[in-house]
Amino acid sequence: MKKEMLYEGKGKKIFKTEDENLLISEFKDDLTAFNAEKRGNESGKGSLNCKISTEIFRLLEKNGIKTHLIETISDTEQIIKKCKIVPIEVIVRNVATGSLTKRLGIEEGKILPFALVEFCLKDDALGDPFINDEHCLLLNLVPNEDCIGKIKDMARKINSILSVFFDAKNLRLVDFKIEFGFTQENELVLADEISPDSCRFWDKFSNEKLDKDRFRQDLGNVKMAYEEVLKRILN
Repeated sequence: MKKEMLYEGKGKKIFKTEDENLLISEFKDDLTAFNAEKRGNESGKGSLNCKISTEIFRLLEKNGIKTHLIETISDTEQIIKKCKIVPIEVIVRNVATGSLTKRLGIEEGKILPFALVEFCLKDDALGDPFINDEHCLLLNLVPNEDCIGKIKDMARKINSILSVFFDAKNLRLVDFKIEFGFTQENELVLADEISPDSCRFWDKFSNEKLDKDRFRQDLGNVKMAYEEVLKRILN
């Protein structure tokens, strides 16, 4: 049973349950970009993200990635393991776009020679700045250096699994952001979500953008793009 709300983020609300080790994650229809400076709402987006993230997490679990997901209980709600979230946004990039092209001048659309893993400090007040391994240790964001290596290894494995999967669906997994957390048993697991809110998906042949960039860049048809991603995942 859903009890009081613990936290409300940009894309989800988190609620307590009668079990202290389980939470309910409710996906919202809200859209935000540029550290929430741009805001919007797309009816049905929360349901689409919930379904997409569920399918992706189940796929990853079948391939040996442990996640916080227990079960999906409605169009917009999941029961998840209570986790202590590592305050790091982990970004995996396969194709240059967005901030990478702005920061380093790499040509937009250039396929990277290897999957690039980057970290951002999960802190809206600071604008989620990019950080390196030593920053993670300096700020006590992780318990030790081995944890950093494990996070990177898991991120690269997730990327390998998803890149092959989406390629077969005629989608290019350009980049994505993920988060990790420690369960009550101190096990590191994939948390948060994987959806068009947190990934860049381009059509494999036309490079049409099928993700939140449609909102960021005022391209329109945000919901249609998310629906197309779900359709391809399920086919």
